[in-house]
Parts: sequence; C-alpha cells; structure tokens
Amino acid sequence: MPTRAETAAATRRALLDGAGALLDGGGPDAVTLREVGARAGVSRSAPYRHFADKESLLTAVAAEAWNDIGDRLETLAASKAAPEETLRDALLSLITVARSRPHLYQLMFTTPTADPTAVVKTAERSHDLFLDIVARVVGPRIARQYGALLLTTTHGAIGLQLSGHLDSDKWQSTAEDVMNLAISRLPTSRSRA
Repeated sequence: MPTRAETAAATRRALLDGAGALLDGGGPDAVTLREVGARAGVSRSAPYRHFADKESLLTAVAAEAWNDIGDRLETLAASKAAPEETLRDALLSLITVARSRPHLYQLMFTTPTADPTAVVKTAERSHDLFLDIVARVVGPRIARQYGALLLTTTHGAIGLQLSGHLDSDKWQSTAEDVMNLAISRLPTSRSRA
C-alpha cells in the first residue's frame, strides 16, 4: 500500500501531466485547476493542496521543463562527442521543445507571475551547462558572449519560424540552418591556440 507521501507525489505528478496536456492543447488559457484536477481524477480541491493557484501550477510546469532541458544538457556534456556536435545537439534540444510543445516553450521564456524561484534555479542550471558546452568550443574567456549570441540567435529563429516569418520558401532557411550557420562562424579554441 502506498504511503501518504507516495500518494501525494503521484497526485502532484498527475496534476503536472494534466496541466502539460492542457497547455499543449490550448496554451495557458486552457489550463484551469478544475480541468487539471478532472484530468488527474482527483477532487476539485485537491489541486489547491499542491498549488496555490493556476500561476503556481504553470510555474511548476515551466520549472520541470527547464529541469528536463538541464538533464539533456548534462547528458550531452558528459558525452564523448565532438564539442561542436555537442553544442549543435544542445541547441537542437530547444528547437525540439519549441516545435513539439510551442506553448510550453513560450512558457519557459516567460517571467512567471508566481514565485519564480524554482524556474530561475532550474533555468540557471541549464544556462550553466550550456555555457560549459559553449566553452568547450570557443574557450572559457569568451563563452558567455558567444553563448548569448547562440541562444538569442536560435531563440529568435525558432520564434520566427513558429510564427511563419522564417518561411523556408522566402528565406531558404530553417531554425536549424540559422543555428548551424551561427555555429560554423564561431571561433574555436583550437583555432586560437
């Protein structure tokens, strides 16, 4: 028989999954605590025992997404792949989330109205891992500048492509093409040695 803590953790997991599904289906406006509770199969009041309000729930969903990105970056950072390939895969992780779950991607880059502590902490972990990956390509001295360039370039390309403004017929480019071009223009620590 599950303990009370295990039951609470399972309920929280079901609420987060329900919120994620609603978010994917219709954006933040589609997420209500009542519908999340119904999807999780719990009472109307159960979501409030885990989250103060809808914004707290969405903040937890965003924090979990950043944690998942961090886990992916940690795996990439530990791989034996070439630094440029690891960097490419790191940025592709963001592109994949943006394409498969555009509302979640947008939520990840929106300042939460609820307490942002959890999102900031998990996003910081992802940023630090990303900077470590960038440093392996360009060296630690200029990693922050090039990390910012790569992140903003890729994020901008994703946004333009999702909104239809990076039309491949007109620009003959995708977000991946823009990302690959940016990576190909990086100075490498080997070229400066």
